[in-house]
Amino acid sequence: MSSSDLEGIQFLAGEDGDRSSTRANKAICSAALARVDPQAARAARDEVNWRKHYPRHIRALTEAGIARPENALTIATDGLAAAWQQVEFIRDGVAYPLAEAMNCPRPEALFSVELRGQGPPDIEPWSLPYRGRQLQGEELRAQIARWEQAGVIEPGLAQTLHRVSAHPEWFDLSDRTLVLLGAGSEAGPLAALARWRANIVAIDLPDAARWERIASIVAAGNARLIAPVRQPVAPDAPVEQWAGLAGADLLTQTPEIAAWLRSLDTPLDIAALAYLDGERHLRVSLAMDAIIASVSAARPETTLMYMATPADVFAVDETLARATMQPAAQARPLGSIATGVLRGLSGGRLLQPHVRGLLDGGNGKRYGIVDGIFIEQGPNYALAKRLQQWRAITARAAGQRVAINVTPSTMTRSVIKNPALKAGYDGADLFGIEIFDPRTTSALMAALWVHDLRCRDCAADPAYPLASPLELLTAGANHGGLWRCGFLPRTALPLAALVGYVRGKVRRA
Repeated sequence: MSSSDLEGIQFLAGEDGDRSSTRANKAICSAALARVDPQAARAARDEVNWRKHYPRHIRALTEAGIARPENALTIATDGLAAAWQQVEFIRDGVAYPLAEAMNCPRPEALFSVELRGQGPPDIEPWSLPYRGRQLQGEELRAQIARWEQAGVIEPGLAQTLHRVSAHPEWFDLSDRTLVLLGAGSEAGPLAALARWRANIVAIDLPDAARWERIASIVAAGNARLIAPVRQPVAPDAPVEQWAGLAGADLLTQTPEIAAWLRSLDTPLDIAALAYLDGERHLRVSLAMDAIIASVSAARPETTLMYMATPADVFAVDETLARATMQPAAQARPLGSIATGVLRGLSGGRLLQPHVRGLLDGGNGKRYGIVDGIFIEQGPNYALAKRLQQWRAITARAAGQRVAINVTPSTMTRSVIKNPALKAGYDGADLFGIEIFDPRTTSALMAALWVHDLRCRDCAADPAYPLASPLELLTAGANHGGLWRCGFLPRTALPLAALVGYVRGKVRRA
């Protein structure tokens, strides 16, 4: 990496000068575990092949969090503190601790531009684009029931979707200011919010084409867009005059974005949506966390929103855990003979049982562990998503409202460009897993955010009692069937990928 690339949030350099994300991963996981499971902490610190074995250490974080309800908060608090200590903020060749840099933004770096939608003023009723149809009313209720029956979504989520459908007045978001960190996210909620009178604060990279697209979505609806620009813009300036000035870089303008958001004189609902490839995803997740922490410290009424991935490790209730054990015990869907042969030929690597038992939660309940990690996604992705879980847990404990809902596996561009994941997704239905279209995911997650902003007796509300902080992470789970797969998903992926490759060749023939 050239010196000109060393700007913004960077991992600390080691004695060899290398800014290793692997070293940061190990240090963060080890520190998170140190107070609750010293043996697991040592194992993470001493791991010699992190790229291959990181799933066992991510799992250890969840296992340790189950043991006692207070453990989950300890792990989250210590993990976040360690993550901040594994990076520094570089500006003009000078390195600063991240916390110090966040207190020293450049003055007058960002200004505001606004755009109001010119579409119909009425709130568009929530509907769901699904397989070429726009589902509403009875048709939507029937699809929710089919998903629940098939194990694609959990019963609690089905109840949530029915509930939000019964409250159309909730969708008038003219009283909310929703900040989208990564506004152009393919599966993000921008398109829906633009039709619900929302005040949308959009943060995304400087790029004229990107901002013209964001502006066109808002202009077609009835929302108000607020965007950062590098220099003052006339209030009535057309989009083409300011699109090239709009945007801010989460990695290199982190303090300025936080300061600009704090200058908006209104309570904020902040969604962490940005995605980048490889180790940059961990860094941009830390950038979003720094912004969220800064704004929340100044305004404790700030609410948070995260789109969790099912391809992670979670503690699930005993009912779901036992339901997941059943297909493995019966070797569904392949049958016991075929399963045994494939497992034997692979030396036990394929078709391993998913949930192997139940763990005592120290609260009168027992939990199972679902593990949806795919090695191909990499350790930086896994840890980045874990940071978001940790912030959700600590923020809720501090009294903030937090919407964190598990987002179904979705055929986004980041998946399509990974041949192994693309093929695995194409064949996932072999194991009862549904892969969603980005438009469907976007509409679902927007509705769940509305629910979590409005509800008074749900996990998002910090006053609502939870037996364990980990239950916050699974209350709204659309895992697409991944959690109910009887086989550990990454040990079934090669077979799903084989089916997907064959299907792809047939389609192209």
